[in-house]
Amino acid sequence: MKGLKTFSIGGVHPPGRKYLTDRKEIINAVIPGTFVVPMSQHLGAPSECLVSVGDKVSEGMLIGKSSGFISSNIHSPVPGTVKEIKDIYLPNGMLSKAVVIELEGEFDRLGKEQDAEDWKSFSKEDLLGIIAESGIVGLGGATFPANVKFMVPKGKKVEFLVINGVECEPYLTADHRLMLERADMILEGIRIIAAIVEPERIAIGIEINKPDAIEAMEKAAEKAAFPLEVVPLKIKYPQGDEKQLLKAVTGREVPSGALPIEIGCVVSNVGTVHAVYEAVVLKKPLIERVLTVTGGGIKEPKNLKARIGTPISSLIEECGGFSEVPEKVVVGGPMMGFTIYDLDTPVTKGTSGILALTSKEVKNAARTSCISCGRCVNACPMGLNPTTLFKFIDHGEYDEAEKIGLMDCKECGSCGFICPARIPLIQGMRLGKKMLRKKKVKA
Repeated sequence: MKGLKTFSIGGVHPPGRKYLTDRKEIINAVIPGTFVVPMSQHLGAPSECLVSVGDKVSEGMLIGKSSGFISSNIHSPVPGTVKEIKDIYLPNGMLSKAVVIELEGEFDRLGKEQDAEDWKSFSKEDLLGIIAESGIVGLGGATFPANVKFMVPKGKKVEFLVINGVECEPYLTADHRLMLERADMILEGIRIIAAIVEPERIAIGIEINKPDAIEAMEKAAEKAAFPLEVVPLKIKYPQGDEKQLLKAVTGREVPSGALPIEIGCVVSNVGTVHAVYEAVVLKKPLIERVLTVTGGGIKEPKNLKARIGTPISSLIEECGGFSEVPEKVVVGGPMMGFTIYDLDTPVTKGTSGILALTSKEVKNAARTSCISCGRCVNACPMGLNPTTLFKFIDHGEYDEAEKIGLMDCKECGSCGFICPARIPLIQGMRLGKKMLRKKKVKA
C-alpha cells in the first residue's frame, strides 16, 4: 500500500465487511404490487406532484415535476393506478408527499429491447436537457441534481473530471459490481459527461481493495482507446467524499464553503454515470437503481437493481428475510446512513444500501463523559474539533459552533466511530445544522 494516493488529514479504517456481497452479481429485484414514490428524493425543492388519486400512469411517466433550479423530476417506476397521495417520513426524518401506485397494466420497457440513441451529434444543451428531464441525481448519496452539477459557470474551466469509484462505506458493493459488470456502459456515460464539461483530464479513483474493478475499468478504457486515468487509492474512510477524493486524485483542495468547480474540477459517482448512460443512450428516466442488501441480520445478502418506490420489506424478503432480529436496520452505509423503524419505507434515488445489523455488529455501549483524548480531532478529515463543536451545540450555542466550522462538517461519522466515550457526535452535528437553518429562515 506504500505510495498509494489518499487524502492527508484525518480518516479512519472501519471494518469493511464487503465480502458478504462483493462477489454477488447484480440481479433484478422482484417487482411488488404496490409502490410508494416520494416527491422529495433529491437536494433542493420537492417536486410538484402532477397526478391525482385514480389516475392511470405508465412506466417512466413524469409524475413529479422539478419545482426550482435545485430540484428534480420524478417518474413512475411501473404502470398502474394512483391509489393514494399521502405524507410519509423519509429515513433522514424529512416529511414528504408520496404517490402510492398499485401495479396494473403492461410495461413499456421491461423485457423489451431498446434502440441505442446516437447522441454524438447532440449539443451540450441537448444532453443537459435529457439529464434534467430524466431526473438524474447524484447516486452516491448526495442526490444533487446532475444537470445542475454539470453546468459549468461562465468563465470557469474544467481541468479534471473525476469519477468516484471509491465506495468507501463498509458493507456496500453496488458501485463495485457496476464497475465489474457494466464497465463499457460507465465508460460511455463518462464520454457523455465529458462532452458536456469538456475536461482537460479524466480520472477515476478506486480503492485498492477492488483490484478487479481497477482492472475492469483499465481494460474498458484501453479497448475503447479512451483517455481515462485509473487511479488506485489507499483504503481510507471517507475517501468517497468529493473533497477528500479530489485531494487524493488531483492534490487540490476545495476551499471552505466552495464547490469543486472553484478549483477546476467536476466529480461524479459511477452510479450516476451509469444512470446518465441509460438516460441518454437508452432514453430511460431514473426509475431504478442498484443497491446492496446486506448485514449480519440478512440471510442471503445480495446486490439488487430495484425500482424506486419499492418497500424495503420486499427487498429484505427477497434476500431470505432476517437471520436473526436485527439491532438496527439502516438505509445507506453504517457510517452515514439513517436508522429506520418502518420496513415499508420505500427505496429512493439516494438509497445505496439496506443494512440489517446485529447487536454484535452495532456494539452498543453506554455513553460516558468526554476524556479529552483528541481522537475525534485526529480523525476529522475536515480538520475540525468535533468535541468543541458538540459542546457548543449541546448548550444551544449554534452561532459559536458555526464560527468554528460546523457547516464544513461532512457528517461522515469518523469522529463518532473513533470516540471511546460513545458521544453521539454526528447526531449533534446534524442537530446543530438543522437549528442554524431554522434560525436563518426565521431571520
